[in-house]
Amino acid sequence: MSRLFLTFYGDDLTGSTDAMEQLTTAGIRTALFFEPPTRGQLARFKNLGAVGVAGRTRSLAPAAMARELRPALVALRALGARHVHYKICSTFDSSPALGNLGCVMDIAADIFHAPFVPLLVAAPALGRYTVFGNHFARYGIGSTGAIHRLDRHPSISRHPVTPMGEADLRRHLSRQTKKTLALFDILKVALPLKEAQRALKQLLAEKPGVVLFDALTDAHLACIGHLLEGLARSRRPLFSIGSSGIETALTASRSAGGTGTHVQVKRGSSKIPGPGRAAILLAGSGSCSPVTGGQIAWALKNGFAEVPLDTAALATPGTRGAEITRATRAAAKLLQAGRSVVVHTTRRGADQRIAASLKKQTARILGTALGSVLRGALEQSQAGRLCIAGGDTSSFAARALGMEALEMIAPLTPGAPLCRAFAPGSPADGLEVVFKGGQVGAENYFGMVRDGNNRKNRAPVRRPL
Repeated sequence: MSRLFLTFYGDDLTGSTDAMEQLTTAGIRTALFFEPPTRGQLARFKNLGAVGVAGRTRSLAPAAMARELRPALVALRALGARHVHYKICSTFDSSPALGNLGCVMDIAADIFHAPFVPLLVAAPALGRYTVFGNHFARYGIGSTGAIHRLDRHPSISRHPVTPMGEADLRRHLSRQTKKTLALFDILKVALPLKEAQRALKQLLAEKPGVVLFDALTDAHLACIGHLLEGLARSRRPLFSIGSSGIETALTASRSAGGTGTHVQVKRGSSKIPGPGRAAILLAGSGSCSPVTGGQIAWALKNGFAEVPLDTAALATPGTRGAEITRATRAAAKLLQAGRSVVVHTTRRGADQRIAASLKKQTARILGTALGSVLRGALEQSQAGRLCIAGGDTSSFAARALGMEALEMIAPLTPGAPLCRAFAPGSPADGLEVVFKGGQVGAENYFGMVRDGNNRKNRAPVRRPL
């Protein structure tokens, strides 16, 4: 494993597949596991350049985060990569009670003994930008939709579990850690590379605990990648926190050439073939995003059938099993009739009643129930492709489906690639599967996943290193 360039731990599954996509499209073969991999599991994948673990700490309280994260980071460090990345959502989903990033920093300090933690949240390809410490996101994905400051975003500011009430990431993070927070602002990021290196050196001389990097463009990410690569060592890996902007930045630094003034990114030219159409798509949604709600509405108007889950029944242990059985039978019957199906927890966007009834266990209960329904439906019928929507719930759904690992097959839409599932003993083994966050995709997203023909969003892929 000494050839590994990077290892990462994702705080949820959809974010982890986003990181895997950035690495794979840069030509770095990546395997994504649901638990720290054994030697036997790693041996199934030849010529790996990166290894990820799809976690679920985004939906856990600090004590539970520590129990899961510490052994995972220890295992990832032991693989010998120059970089170890804690992957978070590009909308900075976190709070003192759930997904606490201060907790992550404290655990990492014990393991990596790093003088500071780089923090990069911007992901321009996903419509996420940081300027003078304030974070912005499109209402939608990529190049469509209006850009909103995070605390005024129509969806993110109203998230039922971790609403963003503050766009200044330093202020938001200060409620989770006592570490000193410094900003490498957009003016410094835009400097010629050598000047940016000097500016970072001056900033680090003040010994901040965390350095937040602004970014607006891919060129900014490439510059940041050069800065971070210069600080990493195989025997002393650089631990960072951030969105898939970290992967974009670091892979750009490997293929970029310095001009003496600014960093230029060299693009690859080869492409992964399109996956083609699946006759039947089985989709499961635990997302409360209005974007996903609109996608479900489109699907129902275009030939898909639905199986709504009774979240009140799922919230009660005495009725949970019966509701899972009912929904499983309904989904299987529709699949057997040749219908594509969406199993969902809600179509109406953020439902405060769901969060209130399930309290802090929302993601675990709904995600596990959703995965159980999907697995049961696959045992009784067939589907050509599987799609799971919902950042908080997807990790639990995948585990209920018996998945051990994923590898990317092809890009579909930014941040949500088509993958192959490795799930020994499960009907999901070998199945084509897509995991998407709530904000990801156009209105016709479920149709596009079924048809597999979204040429507009195909990304160029560099040949493996």
